[in-house]
Amino acid sequence: MDAIKQFFSPFAATMRYIQNHFKAMLFLLILFLVFSPSEAELEPANLAQIKLDGVIMDATIVVQQLEKAREDKSIKGVLFVVNSPGGAVPPSIEIMEAIKRLKKEKPVIAYAAGTIASGSYYASIYANEIYANPGSMVGSIGVIMQGMNYTELAQKIGISAQTVKAGKFKEVGTASREWKDFEKAELEKVVNNTYDMFVYDVSTARELDPANHTSFADAHIFTATQAKEVGLIDKIGVSYDAKLALIELSGVKKPIWQQEDKIDSFMRKLSGETAALLGAHFSNLTLR
Repeated sequence: MDAIKQFFSPFAATMRYIQNHFKAMLFLLILFLVFSPSEAELEPANLAQIKLDGVIMDATIVVQQLEKAREDKSIKGVLFVVNSPGGAVPPSIEIMEAIKRLKKEKPVIAYAAGTIASGSYYASIYANEIYANPGSMVGSIGVIMQGMNYTELAQKIGISAQTVKAGKFKEVGTASREWKDFEKAELEKVVNNTYDMFVYDVSTARELDPANHTSFADAHIFTATQAKEVGLIDKIGVSYDAKLALIELSGVKKPIWQQEDKIDSFMRKLSGETAALLGAHFSNLTLR
């Protein structure tokens, strides 16, 4: 009898362990099933998809993703998916330059999933090709600077501004009073110079004649068909078409798309929402 007990004791101990730790083991099993790589993920991805969504106020995450794709030897091409009305000038240019660097090493297809306008168009101009969804809005190549004038509101609630300044133009853009003519002229100088830079970069990247900027720029808003006619995009199609074009350009035989990191996705959405909120409350020189 003792021999039988001794023989079955390992099995009994195992059953007791399972009973005592069933919930923990079930939890670990679920984690394994959820997060274990699929068969495709066991092979390294060779194509990446990077998204630009919402108002552009900060380029950090998008530029990091573009640089990571550029440095990753297994990635052979990048699909840059855009749905943005534009935003601030500097981050738009940061993204443009990152795509310009990336293009030197591997193909980039920009795809307008909804809106590719102003700053987001600026960011995309150096892609090998720009595809646009048939229902997308394209263009709005222009620059705007806005500010509020809360003089009447301040008077009604009994608030007045006090200012100490050095420099004639130091109070340019103030919201506490109507702008003076020389202040408007100063701001117009900045806006016009930025517009000239925008037109020059678009003309260079897209091989357009800057002398004809009123036909493709001048803040015109185009449908995909109209944008193709003036040279702002290359093809009209859906994401399927843009992906096929990238696969052909990159030369991969078995396309494996890189999955977006969950943390990057969350941070991208969060930064986009924050930028939109800030943009609604603070004036800035913007491409939109």
